[in-house]
Amino acid sequence: MDVLTPVKRRRRRRRYRARRVLLVLLVVLAATGAGIWFGRRAEAKTPHHAAAAHRPPSTVPARTTQHADPKQQPEKPPRLLYGAPLLRGVHVKVRAPAAILVDADTGRVLWADRPHERRKIASLTKIMTATLALREVQWDTKITVDKRATLVPLVKEGLRTGERVPAWKLFYSLLLYSGNDDAAQLAISSAGSIHAFLRQMNDEALKLGLHDTHFTTPSGVIDRGNYSTPWDLAALTRYAFRNPRFDQLVKTKRIQVRWSAPTNSKIYLNNNYLLHEYTGANGVKTGYTHEAGWCLVASATRHGKRLIAVVLDSPNMYADAKRLLNLGFSHA
Repeated sequence: MDVLTPVKRRRRRRRYRARRVLLVLLVVLAATGAGIWFGRRAEAKTPHHAAAAHRPPSTVPARTTQHADPKQQPEKPPRLLYGAPLLRGVHVKVRAPAAILVDADTGRVLWADRPHERRKIASLTKIMTATLALREVQWDTKITVDKRATLVPLVKEGLRTGERVPAWKLFYSLLLYSGNDDAAQLAISSAGSIHAFLRQMNDEALKLGLHDTHFTTPSGVIDRGNYSTPWDLAALTRYAFRNPRFDQLVKTKRIQVRWSAPTNSKIYLNNNYLLHEYTGANGVKTGYTHEAGWCLVASATRHGKRLIAVVLDSPNMYADAKRLLNLGFSHA
């Protein structure tokens, strides 16, 4: 019959059929899309525990939310120093290439010259060594001297392998005489080895926010890779003062202790001559190597106010420290 149908009518019929097919396809696609949309909505409204009940137990441990337990959050470093130098415009003759003066009680920076410049610090390293060891080693503990402690370079007080020494004597020698063997022994007694103690030293520096400080030795006898800044050293000293024993150690001018035969007794004299030359001086530590030069962290108290001065690589560290302390007390 199509053969007998006129051509125009056939074309119209074909167009009509094509439109109907297209319309059907559009309806089917729309229905499919609607079905998917409603299915997802229904799945979203379905409680998850119902589906989870039929799942096999997962072998992967569930992730814990970082904010679930506030105690697990990393602690922020304490604010040990702060502020622009209050006495920035005041002229003072300091020959050290890097130095700082701070209020030990508040942490306020009073004066500074290149305070964030990294420099070698020699035996000022022992401030951190003492800070950690006082926390880890009991004051009255009897320590058996390890052979490794006797092998460190000079300067040494002469510890002998196997001898038994009260820990408190090592602390006095560490901070007054500045014995490198004492630093090594306290490191070993604290952490089991010098390398383990170095990790603790650098971890502690990060916890305290001392980002320009790094240690490669507990004594400071090795200069390579062992550095800090006036800012970091002043901050570390403020922190160390929180331990009353550290405070007492660094202000001691002289102490005589009994020792086993054939030594019998030893006298430790504090290398910080500022304790004898400056009114109110009460710490802290000297340091010297050929590369580091003369270094000093000094503290003094007058009229109830305590100051900390740090001078690094100074041609005259005591004169520089006195000028800074005088400056601080004159503007107190």
